[in-house]
Amino acid sequence: MTKRLPFTKEQIQELSKKHPTPFYIYDEAGIRQTARELVENFSWNEGFKQYFAVKATPNPAILEIVKEEGSGADCSSLPELQLSERAGITGENIMFSSNDTPRDEFVKARKLGAIINLDDIRHIEFLEKSAGLPKILSFRYNPGPLRGGNRIIGNPAEAKFGMTKEQVLESYAIAKKKGIKRFGLHTMLVSNELREDYFVETARMLFSLAHEVREKAGVELEFINLGGGLGISYRPEEKSIDIKAISAGIRELYEDAVHKNLMAPTKIFTEYGRYITGPHGYLVSTVRHIKETYKKYVGLDASMANLMRPAMYGAYHYITVLGKENEPKNQIYDVVGSLCENNDKFAIDRKLPEMEPEDIVVFHDAGAHGHAMGFNYNGKLRSAEFLMSADGQLKMIRRAETSEDYFATLKF
Repeated sequence: MTKRLPFTKEQIQELSKKHPTPFYIYDEAGIRQTARELVENFSWNEGFKQYFAVKATPNPAILEIVKEEGSGADCSSLPELQLSERAGITGENIMFSSNDTPRDEFVKARKLGAIINLDDIRHIEFLEKSAGLPKILSFRYNPGPLRGGNRIIGNPAEAKFGMTKEQVLESYAIAKKKGIKRFGLHTMLVSNELREDYFVETARMLFSLAHEVREKAGVELEFINLGGGLGISYRPEEKSIDIKAISAGIRELYEDAVHKNLMAPTKIFTEYGRYITGPHGYLVSTVRHIKETYKKYVGLDASMANLMRPAMYGAYHYITVLGKENEPKNQIYDVVGSLCENNDKFAIDRKLPEMEPEDIVVFHDAGAHGHAMGFNYNGKLRSAEFLMSADGQLKMIRRAETSEDYFATLKF
């Protein structure tokens, strides 16, 4: 099986004449379609809101697109708050969920009128002293060793995020005594999960907790944030997640809980990032060298400084060699970068067509947690980003770093 590209080899060759590889390309039409379909599938819930996870693809051009398609911004740091503000996303269109949070970030979130989602019961007092309590508060729930987790976040019982059920219930009681009248509930248990039933069962868990919050804390929730974590099919043989099935399963649970008066009608929120942009982003790189020792190596002008996921998680990204899509994959290579680290590998023992210097390779499904996780180790400079419009035009939305950028913060 193969994956398709929204651009041609000729387009890349023309672009690289002025802007050498590596660089990222995002497909605007694909991002819009996915964001629009998500909102449409949850339109049964009055007040549904999707908050795009800014950390996935923190670029104002991307934020403006998802904003136009009905998304707010899920932020977890001061720069993400500032980026969202500059993209025109403010007020309760921002969900601020952070951990180990400093005062200045709470202050900025309060000034923007963001919904603040607290990670710790002690943060109620800290927030009050730092920035004052807002009109609406949400609390992040960690169910502990309920169903395990997955590789990226791990077992919820060992995760640093969120509160126990007892702490959540106590947090509502404390905040209510302090005069807070509007409340939400949040959880985030997995990342890049492809099992539809996982998200439906997460909703079941939160709807049950909403009933307990009503009974034990006397609080009616204004919203329930189901978090993010929707996976994408990185491997061509993987089945894409069915958002319609997820929505239908959640709707059935929701309507049953409301009908039985187990919880009041409440808004459903999500905070998907990877699902929106992940499949619609590509890292383009050029082969520098072919090396053969105990193994065969394809050395690229990109490194894990451009795409960290394979080195960090052992993640898979499908590779297309432009112009060799139909050639037999009869060679086995490690595809590597030039960092002085042996885990600087995009692929290990990958079957590919016979490679040579100047071949152009494209890593698929790199539209989330790709460029965003870049770094400058070994003096590597972060790459440019381009947005491809529906008519195939390529617009730069972030220039490549220069040596001057790299040295700008140093004191000689």
